[in-house]
Amino acid sequence: MTRPDVRPARLPLGQIAAHLVLLLLAVLFLFPFYVMLVTSFRSPSELFTPEFHLLPQQFTGLKYYIESLTTSPVLTFMKNGVIIAAGILVVQVLTAIPCAYALAKFEFRGRNLLFAVVIFALTVPIQVPALPLYLGLNALGLLDTYFAAMAPFFLSVFAIFLFRQSFKSYPDEIIQAARLDGLSEWAILWRIVVPGSIPAIAAFAVFSVTSHWNDLYWPLIVIRSNELMTPPLGLATFADVESGENYGALMATATILTAPLMVAFLLAQRQFVRGVTMTGVK
Repeated sequence: MTRPDVRPARLPLGQIAAHLVLLLLAVLFLFPFYVMLVTSFRSPSELFTPEFHLLPQQFTGLKYYIESLTTSPVLTFMKNGVIIAAGILVVQVLTAIPCAYALAKFEFRGRNLLFAVVIFALTVPIQVPALPLYLGLNALGLLDTYFAAMAPFFLSVFAIFLFRQSFKSYPDEIIQAARLDGLSEWAILWRIVVPGSIPAIAAFAVFSVTSHWNDLYWPLIVIRSNELMTPPLGLATFADVESGENYGALMATATILTAPLMVAFLLAQRQFVRGVTMTGVK
C-alpha cells in the first residue's frame, strides 16, 4: 500500500505580502519602545556617537533603574496614575451604560437627536472647555486634587457611542422575555445585557486607561504638588530636574511608567479585539 503524496500547504502570494506588511508595521511601532529600553542600559558615552548599535556596547545593568527609583517618586506617580485612570473608568462605565442602553433599546421622541448630539460631542477636544472647567474648579477650591484631574472625563461620549453599538446587537427577544418574567429595566441591564457586552466594555477600558494614563495636558493645568502628579507629568518634571542630561535615567523612568500599561493591554488584548469587532456586527 503506497502512502499518498502529502505536500505542505502554500500560502497565497497576497497573504504572504499582507503578513510582511503587518510585520514591517509592527517593527516600526515597536522600535521606539526598543530604543527606550536599550537606552536605559547604555552608558552616556554611547548616546551621541554617530554609530548606532542595536545592543549596548557597555552594559550598565540596573544602575539607571535604581537611580530612577531613588531620586524621584516614581512609585507615587504610578499610584496617582492608577487612582486617576481607575476612578475615571469606573464613573465613565457607570454613567455611559444606562445612557447607551436607553439610546439602543428605548423608543422615545428625540432619540435620534440625542444620538446626533453624542456624535457631535465626539468632535469636541478637551482644549475647548478647558478654560471654563479650570475657572469653575478654581472657584470651588478644588484645584490640585484627584477630583480636579478626573471630573472633566466622568462622562464619555465615546463610551456611550461604543456601548450603544454593542447593545443594539443584543437580541430584543431576550429582553422582552426578561420583561415578561417581571425583571425591572435595571435588572435586565446589569444582569443580562451588561454581562453579554463584556468585550465592548473591556475594549473601552483599554482606550480609557491608555488615554488618561498618558494624558499630560489636563494634569499639567490642574495639578501642582508632587504628591498628586501623574506619570507623564512626573516624567516631565523629572526631565526638567535632570536638565535633560541623564538620558539613561529618563529612559529607565519611562520604561517603569510604561510597563504596567503594556502588561494590562496584553492581558486584555483578546477582549479588546472582540469588543472592537463586535461593535460593528448587528
